[in-house]
Amino acid sequence: MDPSAMTATSPAVASSGTTGTPSTTRTPSTTRTPSTTRTPGTTGAPSRTGAPSTAGTLGTTHTPSTTNAPNAGVRAVGRVRAEVDGRGGIALPVLVGDGPLALRRTRSVVDGEARVTVVGAMSAPLGGDRIALEVTAGPGTRLRIGSAAATIALPGRSAGPAHYEIRLTVADGATLRWLPEPLISAHGSDLRMTTRVELAPTARLVLREEQILGRTGESPGHLTTRLTVHRAGRPLLDQELAYGPGAPGWDGGAVLGGHRAVGQLLVVGPSYDTSPVARPRLLGETAVLTPLTGPAALATAVAPDALQLRRALDEAAAAVG
Repeated sequence: MDPSAMTATSPAVASSGTTGTPSTTRTPSTTRTPSTTRTPGTTGAPSRTGAPSTAGTLGTTHTPSTTNAPNAGVRAVGRVRAEVDGRGGIALPVLVGDGPLALRRTRSVVDGEARVTVVGAMSAPLGGDRIALEVTAGPGTRLRIGSAAATIALPGRSAGPAHYEIRLTVADGATLRWLPEPLISAHGSDLRMTTRVELAPTARLVLREEQILGRTGESPGHLTTRLTVHRAGRPLLDQELAYGPGAPGWDGGAVLGGHRAVGQLLVVGPSYDTSPVARPRLLGETAVLTPLTGPAALATAVAPDALQLRRALDEAAAAVG
């Protein structure tokens, strides 16, 4: 991808990147049967054992809905909702894990901010899975969502693709920092990933997405990503990309140019109304920072590997404050 040739427009944008939501790795060589334990080295497609739902706060009721029928993918929805507790802190009245999404409240290093870490309770996503994570930051809250490890998309026994949907809602005066670890598209996998964001007029969002195309020494699977962001009910950003087998031109000079790591950092906030990013500019040789009408700024980068990609996006985060 030639960063100097990349542009981001509103409401529709075609640039690289999308969101991955964290999960721990699954060994792709295990037998996939309902409610069985994973035994590395067995024959067949990946399998999983469901873990208990994550513990919530303030009396949340947990109703796991995971489905794991023979030859069928997992169906799971995790939910997080943050609210001001009236004592200067942030409460999480809803913190519900499901299936592969184990949600944990972890210690925050920032005063007045709640932090949630997504921990993989089983291997996901596999072919045929349908997984969703819904996050709501209520008025005046500060919420950070991260993950304990990278998410690996793997082939499954089902012939169909896996679907992973992220739905983020940020109310007036709230800040959401969506900073998961990378998504890895393993050979033979097929994942359709969507991230939908709804922002109130005075909401602030910091969103980082990183995709790694293939593990070391292997070609990637098929990955389709879409990121849609609305602010005050109006489109701010809408982009879709496809990588891997069957995606025309994905590895050409106009897209990745042989790189195997791609990502972006999106920052949206009222401060850009008065102090916008003045113009597009390069951040190193393979990254670019672009202002969006919104107000927002979008940094997009490609790199040979995950480490160099993270360094480029960290540089972008420092550039936009």
